[in-house]
Amino acid sequence: MPRTVYGQALKLLSWIDHAETIIECRRAADRAEGFVLGLETIKALNAPSIEALYLAFEQAATLRGVVLEMDL
Repeated sequence: MPRTVYGQALKLLSWIDHAETIIECRRAADRAEGFVLGLETIKALNAPSIEALYLAFEQAATLRGVVLEMDL
């Protein structure tokens, strides 16, 4: 994975992980999904890498959502 893509992916994961509300978490997850869709559209990565990014962002958002719901 190119270093710039990796760096942006880490930034997006951080935004998800540090979301303070469910709405912030969803917004960060949507942004991450759009990022991956862009990479997929321009064929910047192979299919397994794209799928791995989708899953990583989805899992991070799900976990953060659970934590935020427990804090309610």
